[in-house]
Amino acid sequence: MVIALNPPVDVVSFGQHIGVGARAPDLSLSGPAQLVQVGNTRLDVPRLQVDGPLRPQLTIGPVQRNAAAAQLFDRASLGSAATEAVAALEAGFVHWYLRGALGLVAFAVVAAAAGGCLRILVALRQHGRSEETVPHIGEIARRWSGTIRRTTVLAVVVSLLGWAAAGVLAYAGAASGLQDVRSLSDLVGASHVTPAPVGPVLTGYTGAVIGDSRAVRVGGPPVADPTGDDTTCERSADSPAVEIGRVTGEKVLNLACPGATIASGLRGAQQRDGTSVPPQIGRLKQVQNLRFVVVVIGPNDLGWTDFIQYCYAVADCADNLTQGEFDYRLAAFDRDYGDLLQDLDALDGHPQIVVMTSYDVLDPDADPACPAVRGPAGTAGLNPTKIELLASRNAALNHVLAAGAEKYGFSVASPALTPLCTTGADQIGADLQGLTDPEPFHPTALGSLRMAASVAALVEQAVPIRDRGSG
Repeated sequence: MVIALNPPVDVVSFGQHIGVGARAPDLSLSGPAQLVQVGNTRLDVPRLQVDGPLRPQLTIGPVQRNAAAAQLFDRASLGSAATEAVAALEAGFVHWYLRGALGLVAFAVVAAAAGGCLRILVALRQHGRSEETVPHIGEIARRWSGTIRRTTVLAVVVSLLGWAAAGVLAYAGAASGLQDVRSLSDLVGASHVTPAPVGPVLTGYTGAVIGDSRAVRVGGPPVADPTGDDTTCERSADSPAVEIGRVTGEKVLNLACPGATIASGLRGAQQRDGTSVPPQIGRLKQVQNLRFVVVVIGPNDLGWTDFIQYCYAVADCADNLTQGEFDYRLAAFDRDYGDLLQDLDALDGHPQIVVMTSYDVLDPDADPACPAVRGPAGTAGLNPTKIELLASRNAALNHVLAAGAEKYGFSVASPALTPLCTTGADQIGADLQGLTDPEPFHPTALGSLRMAASVAALVEQAVPIRDRGSG
């Protein structure tokens, strides 16, 4: 009862609020510790098998993004931060354990007192049924006071001894289970399932590009001799993949498709115009001897268009409900992105992986009279505050992209595309399509070239460039 009723102790570790306590015991003699993710699931930890009723439980979530959490990706401070985190968890469990001991003593005293009172009532009832004179209740209490005291002391001592034994068993089980644990996957197991290879084996390509409509360069001229997927995905003859090939002198395969997300497009099949496009990762696995892979992903996973349209439509789009929805989608993307990074890290030959960040469409100093700022007819349009909000959310997406890439040692390309409604003396053309163009906010041919240049600069560091000749 004490274990079940003793609430978890809240501690802060890596900027996350974690409840430290024990799972409700059952009738088994031993069982595993447990990790509870708020709003998600309960995970048994088979490695932490504990004898007795006291089986540790950690309750985590919802995950908070803050400076303390960023220490997980900072090698310089990770060691000391990890030590502090372990100390906080240990202190939290000791607090919970001592509070449980006090509760146990209180419960034992109350139970013994209740038992003593019950014994006195039984004695009164027995005397009442006999022909003897019924003694005063005070006299009966004096007769039984010694027994009650001994019972109370015995109950407290036995309970504390049992509590101490349960604590020793819990510590022994946790210490034994944690000896060979080196990662979270070791602790709770892994559930990663990678897409299977799809289609025929491809050779002759040095690089490949996977991703969404930005990598397709929607609205551009179609490729020569297109495959069925080239036509379905509207791949352009001046896409970043083609431009990377022109800059580096290498042959680069474009597997990107408009509307692609990690779940539907990269790691799973994508339905487009009644046609099923195979998972891009599955096709990528069939390309032999790749030296580099470029990844262009993110906005579709967040439903980025929803947030842009909302900001155009209302006077103020910085409400808590919308921010909460953005945070929720970003957290979901982070999980999917982790699976994608594992897929890329396991590719045969370990090609160089280049993750491209998302560009800003507008600048807060943009001309208010510009069509992309005014917005569609009948809408409130954008202003510097709204543009700054969108930029901050784009920065949050880029932080996730960069942090994940750096964790795996992948490269990060940040294309320097000029936002809309910006003028400059050195500008030779728009990098992005405007609101009145066929594919708003997508790269133009020049923007596609700038995207390719940001990748080529990284690829050249690892991949020798062939002689390009006079062309």
